[in-house]
Amino acid sequence: MTWGQQAGYAAGVPGAPAPGPMRRSGRSTLRRWLLAGVIVIGFALAAIVLAVYYGATLGVVTSLLAILLAAIPLGIVIPTFLWLDRFEAEPTRYLLVAFGWGALVAALVAGIFNTGANIAFQAATGGAEEASLATAVFSAPLVEEAVKGLLVLLVWRLRRREFDGIIDGMVYAGIVAAGFAFTENIQYLGMAYADGGDAALTGTFIARCLFTPFAHPMFTVLTGIGIGIAATTRSRTLRVLAPVAGYVLAALLHAVWNLAAVTGGAGLLTVYVLVEVPIFIAFVGLVVWARRREGRLIGRYLSAYADAGWLSPSEVQMLSTMSGRRNARVWARSAGRSSLASMRSFQDSASELALLRARMHHSAADDHALQTERELLDALTTRRREFLGAY
Repeated sequence: MTWGQQAGYAAGVPGAPAPGPMRRSGRSTLRRWLLAGVIVIGFALAAIVLAVYYGATLGVVTSLLAILLAAIPLGIVIPTFLWLDRFEAEPTRYLLVAFGWGALVAALVAGIFNTGANIAFQAATGGAEEASLATAVFSAPLVEEAVKGLLVLLVWRLRRREFDGIIDGMVYAGIVAAGFAFTENIQYLGMAYADGGDAALTGTFIARCLFTPFAHPMFTVLTGIGIGIAATTRSRTLRVLAPVAGYVLAALLHAVWNLAAVTGGAGLLTVYVLVEVPIFIAFVGLVVWARRREGRLIGRYLSAYADAGWLSPSEVQMLSTMSGRRNARVWARSAGRSSLASMRSFQDSASELALLRARMHHSAADDHALQTERELLDALTTRRREFLGAY
């Protein structure tokens, strides 16, 4: 018996609501368009400023070479966080905004603040080396982790329906940090090539893009975890302390790494082997654990809907594991692209529903939770009818 035959009876659940249109008010639509316009204009202005800066300091050819090399580690980092986000994928437009925020806004704001801090430290100490060290250890970690983490905080506060907890915090933080590291690497790679030619460029590329591509994401993920905890707790105290603790840990880890990088030599190697490598291993373990945990949460909170007749037991089993989801998509693909699209939407809606239920259970959902729950149940019913109707 195929998975579709096992789940088919759920399409005719008594009392299942007829799909209802999801209407948005004209005022809400206008706000969305205004927000989109502000984002586009803000990103464009930041991109122009950065392009002019890099063109003036590095030259066009060197900048283009640095951009090409800086993009290479993105092929490692971005897929890692997309893999983590597979159970309940975030909207692509939000992830693009997160990357743009890190690469453009956060990089520009951090550059301005760090430059100002360097000038202030130099005036206070009278030495360029001391000012650079103070900027790297004190200013850069605090400022950079703040501007990167701000986007995660904004998504949680302004788009709560798209923020379900720890995994979402990790994903948004990781994507923002990947964008930030991309722009920062452009500067370091370009400066290395301008000052030391091919040899310096190669050494910088190996150190920053191959050995430590996850450095910035590992830092900022700590802030994301703190915000994710805040999004799912009923404790008002923890809602404040968790993001603050995550930010402080992110800045502290960032400062330790910058101190080792500035001092260089044996100190850098020691910190890399004894601190960064174990933290990276722990980071990988955390990513794997977080995804498995989300699968268990989905199975647990969807069981209530199976008991009420909204889902079949086989659907809950399928939705709680990635292997089950893949098998269901393979089954749906045999009926055509539209059936596959309906299955993907069914799975995404079910994940959203389960994680919404988890937030409701912990009294962490917003005032529209019941309406959102009804909309997701409508979506499940409609999508199921679509992919089962294709057979």
